Amino acid sequence: MSTNYRSVNFKKLLDKLQQESWQLELIISGFAIYGLFAANEPLELKAAASSVTESDQFGILWAVILICCQIFTFNLVVHVLLRGLWIGAIGLRYVSGDINYKTLNYSEKFTSYLKRKVGSFDQYIANLETYCSIIFAASFLMIFYVIGFFTVTFSFVLITQSFELLTFLPKWAIRTLIIALVIPFILSSLVVFIDFLGQGFLKKKKWTSTIYFPIYWVFSKLTLSFLYRPLAYNFLDNKLGKRLSFIILPVYLIIVTVSSLQYRNSNYVNSTNDSSEFQILSEHYDNLSIEEGKFINTASIPSKIIETKYLPLFLIYNEEIEDFIFDKNNNLKPEDDKRGFQSSLTIDFKRGMNDAAGIKDSLNLKEYLKTVNEIYTIKIDSNQYQSDFIISSNTKERLGFETYLNIKKLDEGKHILTITGPTKENPMIAKSKTVEKVLATIPFWYFPENSSSQNAQNTIILKDTLTTH
Repeated sequence: MSTNYRSVNFKKLLDKLQQESWQLELIISGFAIYGLFAANEPLELKAAASSVTESDQFGILWAVILICCQIFTFNLVVHVLLRGLWIGAIGLRYVSGDINYKTLNYSEKFTSYLKRKVGSFDQYIANLETYCSIIFAASFLMIFYVIGFFTVTFSFVLITQSFELLTFLPKWAIRTLIIALVIPFILSSLVVFIDFLGQGFLKKKKWTSTIYFPIYWVFSKLTLSFLYRPLAYNFLDNKLGKRLSFIILPVYLIIVTVSSLQYRNSNYVNSTNDSSEFQILSEHYDNLSIEEGKFINTASIPSKIIETKYLPLFLIYNEEIEDFIFDKNNNLKPEDDKRGFQSSLTIDFKRGMNDAAGIKDSLNLKEYLKTVNEIYTIKIDSNQYQSDFIISSNTKERLGFETYLNIKKLDEGKHILTITGPTKENPMIAKSKTVEKVLATIPFWYFPENSSSQNAQNTIILKDTLTTH
């Protein structure tokens, strides 16, 4: 097959393919919708797990993939519905032909109105064909737009975090660099976004295009627009495509807004409240979080009702905890921070030093756990308990710290477990101030398992005594 796009044969081939493309569109849409629906739940679980652990470096990636899949699914479902309507219209045309307004026998007023607004049936079929083709192309274009948005966001984060490596510079110099790079980057991003919403109006005037061209060139690389630029401009030079580009963003915003609506039937009782002495969250109890889509939040105990004389407590690990440990005990902070991506394909060239390294690691780990027990305070009601955390993992293979509290002296009934420790004042800011606060409040009820049997035995003894007397 010739790939010379200037040749007559290649143009004829394209004309033939575009006439038969609806078959390929339906096949691709069918398989894609099936695959996207199957992938949606695993991707939601991955994204949810990333947001809970706060240590999964792929968290943003999973979120981007999930958003792309949801946009793609919505567009393809609309495309399949319209394409099905188009096929139905063609079938009806084969049976009934065009619309015969005389046969309807309406009044002249309604007949002229319908001819003007409805038109011919062939025109209706042609419009459906246009809608289907444009929506199918727009489905892929929207994915690239989302990817472009997140690549720009990632570039911004990369620039801001790179300043943390410039520890050899004075603070005023770093502040000057931030002003010189970050502010122009943000302003340029806004300009590109405005031009995107205005369908390239900054490219039309000579003086604006001269100023805008360097910004456009840089952001065309950051957004990977070389992958979809021909598709985007061919989309915009079409009258219907231009109209669709105006309404597609508001449509997505309306869909997101409508899907986020919730009905609230109480001013006080709300399932979204945080766990407290007045409300329970299932994320703090192992037996209520066994489903695949539920994850432990901060800390957990086995259940709401504790029958044993000891209380198992599990504390979820994240990278932030290790930062707090280093702040508390600077001796544990390594010269080479090994956190981050690492390859499992490593070769140990110092096998003779393994024993000495193992002893050193054991001593450091002991000091590490000692610091963990120092920075977290555990209380049941108003009584403080001594923790003895060790490294462990829960049933969902989540890494964390585990300890057991002696509660045999507790009275039967309701009790409140609280865990206090360090946290960032503003988690969205990397170098936010560290503050001490209650991280988890977990209500539970203590009813020892032998208390009921002991009470029953005492009742029997009392009855026997009364019978004897």
